[in-house]
Amino acid sequence: MARKKHAAEHENHERWLISYADFITLLFAFFVVMFASSQSDKAKAQQVSDSVKEALDKGGVPKVVHEILGGTVDDKGVGNAMIRGPGGSKPVVQPPPQPTAVAELTPSLEFLTDALQKEIKDGKIDIHLEPRGLVVSLRQSTFFPSGEAAVDPATLDSLDKIAATIRKLPNSVRFEGHTDSIPIHTARFRSNWELSAARSIAMLELFSGHYDIPRNRFAIAGYADTAPKDSNDTPEGRAHNRRVDIVILNQQVLMNNPGQAEPAPFAPTPKK
Repeated sequence: MARKKHAAEHENHERWLISYADFITLLFAFFVVMFASSQSDKAKAQQVSDSVKEALDKGGVPKVVHEILGGTVDDKGVGNAMIRGPGGSKPVVQPPPQPTAVAELTPSLEFLTDALQKEIKDGKIDIHLEPRGLVVSLRQSTFFPSGEAAVDPATLDSLDKIAATIRKLPNSVRFEGHTDSIPIHTARFRSNWELSAARSIAMLELFSGHYDIPRNRFAIAGYADTAPKDSNDTPEGRAHNRRVDIVILNQQVLMNNPGQAEPAPFAPTPKK
């Protein structure tokens, strides 16, 4: 007896439609995301983005698809530089700035304190460290004639030691002129602003010309009576305020905290 032949199974030639439908769905989602990202209304764009993401999650789209569209299911932002699905932004981590080389100013303080001990003892010079740098304060009564901006030649021996220290250091230097609160008005100087700035310029010319230190290391400032170190209510206080400060700047502090580079104004102690 002859065996009965089984009918040949019908081959499915339409399986490509499944892949094609998935591709069309993904392509549609991609263009929806691109459209949403281009809109100025961020609230609506976020709503569209969330809707698409929810549809993709429910549809079981693989993790790799999320990455292609710009965002992963674990929100790490692998795809189009995004953080939380489409529409986010991944912050760029900048490397920390490299600190510049700064000379230690304590040895300079010790050297100048020893070299200028007579001037310090006589009250002609004051030297101290501040967060902004090493401050060498020159009393006006010693280094400048009253109401004038020319440096007294008799003080060059003291300035020689200061210039020698500055020449060995890489730090920038600022000359800061200060006056007391008594107004001045002469044929040359119309105000304390002009006088304080002129004294700073005189120091700049001396250190760059006579001592041959490059001018690009220096800066000048004139503060008039706006940054006193003592009270202007007494003759002694006003004498302390009339000065030129040579500030060997702490470059690192300037870079990190620019506000600390300015002189601190005098704050009188409250009377009890």
